[in-house]
Amino acid sequence: ADLAEIPPKVVPGSHFFTNLHEVLVDRDDVNLVEALGNSFVVSSIVTVSVLFFCSLAGFAFAKLRFRGRNALMVVVVLTLTVPNQLGVVALYIVMGKIGWNGTLLAVIVPGLVTAFGVFYMRQFILEAVPDELVEAARVDGATTMRIYWSVVLPAIRSALAVLGLLTFVATWNDFQWPLITLGGSDYPTSMIALSDLASGNYVIYRQVLAGAFVVTLPLIVTLIIGGRLIVRGIMEGAVKQ
Repeated sequence: ADLAEIPPKVVPGSHFFTNLHEVLVDRDDVNLVEALGNSFVVSSIVTVSVLFFCSLAGFAFAKLRFRGRNALMVVVVLTLTVPNQLGVVALYIVMGKIGWNGTLLAVIVPGLVTAFGVFYMRQFILEAVPDELVEAARVDGATTMRIYWSVVLPAIRSALAVLGLLTFVATWNDFQWPLITLGGSDYPTSMIALSDLASGNYVIYRQVLAGAFVVTLPLIVTLIIGGRLIVRGIMEGAVKQ
């Protein structure tokens, strides 16, 4: 009845905790707690990996001089125009040959680096790290990795925060590829578990909505904590007049 009210209720009803208990404890066919743990592991590993590899590649494209740099950057950008759905069949075959289908590795490894992250880091590093600073570090005898670690990373912390938040949210919300490779396995993610709650001949919508709240709550907390970092990162990356 609460769903049909106009205006709808914003605060939880009197059966809120009962519904949560049914979803988290009483449902034997859907282990939402384990699925949340799997999603946290996948999202955390992918986020850390994307921050490292994309910032490292962005530094190389922005500040290092090597043959074919611009051509390779064009190739990276062009991959953004290809829908992910086109590579699902090939990716599934590759994961099957490796033996990773049905495991969390099949979800983690393809997302360890992203073309958007490389492009975003390159553009930010071009503006945030002066060439003179890099050359001064080289004169002082710093290696390329030391320049990356001690000069570049401190200058792009806000951009790393933005990319990290976007990557974590996107990985947490990913549904298509985890459903294909993990569907029916013992390692579901939160979105697959939520889909299982909404499947079947008889759907208990109060449990589905309670599960949606549990799955969404970590994202809300993350965005509230990192909201200021997102705004600061966007402002620092904007074109200055």
